[in-house]
Amino acid sequence: MTASPLDAHHATPAELRERIAVERRGQPFLVYRDETGAQRILELAQRERLSVGRSPECDVALTWDAEVSRLHAELERVGDEWVAVDDGLSSNGTFIANERLTGRRRLRDGDILRVGAVAIAFRRPTVAALERTRLSAQRRTAATITPAQQRVLVALCRPFKGGATDASPATNPQIADELVLSVAAVKTHLRAICRAFEIDDLPQQEKRRKLVAVAFATGLVRDQDL
Repeated sequence: MTASPLDAHHATPAELRERIAVERRGQPFLVYRDETGAQRILELAQRERLSVGRSPECDVALTWDAEVSRLHAELERVGDEWVAVDDGLSSNGTFIANERLTGRRRLRDGDILRVGAVAIAFRRPTVAALERTRLSAQRRTAATITPAQQRVLVALCRPFKGGATDASPATNPQIADELVLSVAAVKTHLRAICRAFEIDDLPQQEKRRKLVAVAFATGLVRDQDL
């Protein structure tokens, strides 16, 4: 079965960041992958109806999939809700949660429409969902941090050993002394980490606390590391 287009394990950090940016706008959207495996996002805010099918004229044109009918299904706005419609339009059917769609069905956040071999996710963002996606993006970014940068992060977080909540992140000189580095080298590592997590525009002290929070949230730093 085709993987869900919302699966963070199959998304690049750039794709997750793109999804977060759309979620922040707070409007419904679709996510699917094209014939090359690239993420495609279609925002629904300015639409009342859209078509899904193999025809190039469809709003979601799945031209590469022979299992998809030329006009396979439609999505329609009804008040503040979106519904999926397949009134016998397709030969092979449209499926939601492994159930064949007959007639109309209201879509809920996270529903996956399976059209031929293509999975199309419907998103109606909430604050909680946005936080989950943001954390997934951070975790993917954490995988790109170098061992040297991780050692700097561990030293930065050391004052929080044992779950201390009133501590302050280690200073650059403290990190330099612990790791036998120059202060300039510590600054270089921290700047690179901040860029990786896209928090380099925050005020300096806020940036250091944010790094600590991200390091623990992603599992990049654990209490036993301290």
